[in-house]
Amino acid sequence: MGKKSRRDRTNSAPKRKEVPFVERPFEGFDAETDLVAMREILPTATIATSYKETDVLLCTLLPEQVPAVRREDGTVVVAMQFRMHSGDASRDVANALQRALELEPGETLFLSELPEAGERLQDLLGDAPLQIEVQEGFDFWIDPAEERTPELEEALTEAREQTVPMVKVDGVQSAYWTRMGKEFLRWIRPEDEYTLLNALARLQVAKETELEDGVRMIGAFRACGLLVPVWELSPGTEADELTGPCQAFEKRLQAALADETPLNAEERGARAGLISRQVNL
Repeated sequence: MGKKSRRDRTNSAPKRKEVPFVERPFEGFDAETDLVAMREILPTATIATSYKETDVLLCTLLPEQVPAVRREDGTVVVAMQFRMHSGDASRDVANALQRALELEPGETLFLSELPEAGERLQDLLGDAPLQIEVQEGFDFWIDPAEERTPELEEALTEAREQTVPMVKVDGVQSAYWTRMGKEFLRWIRPEDEYTLLNALARLQVAKETELEDGVRMIGAFRACGLLVPVWELSPGTEADELTGPCQAFEKRLQAALADETPLNAEERGARAGLISRQVNL
């Protein structure tokens, strides 16, 4: 084959439109922090919504990390966590939702390639209210029309026992208690990262980052472009004990966020320390 023929053949193939990287994929949603939690840290949670007159259940993950299934009643169940990732988590979930609408009842969605650029979850769901429900187990995996056999119950129990327990703290947005040998609080914050770091640095210098006496903030990590401060809790602390301390911290944090004066040298040093200990998910 001559050079011209090879060139013509190459030029005739349509180019895929690559999905651009998006640092904060769920920005614009009122529930951005909860969607990030479902994508990055929660094992068992759901959000019920709808799209094109179809009931939709967003969930953390599905068996074998498939992207979506369609139940016998037509409900589409779409995972926030699955194997294939482009540069935009919102586009990935939107693509799975759109593809799942093409399934017949009872079918599972399998993807063999990443999506091209296209509509994102914000485009599909718009201003629909998204209310997260943290679940104790994986019952949302099961189609209500499916028979609950002893084998199925055993599988659900085994899956639940293998997960790290996490509980949403009442009274504040997207703060999650967890037990991993010790108890911790992970709080997904909606603020711009550097604005939040400045506020946390002010609080750290003022010795006001503790939730309670001795309950210190041990660092932070980044998830989907948002900062997630972490506290190591007193041994045995349960989630229902954290509402008051978290609400009190929120007031201190809002006051620090409203302070627009330049950081002093000590505060700049505290901010540098926070940045140096960050981890990306």
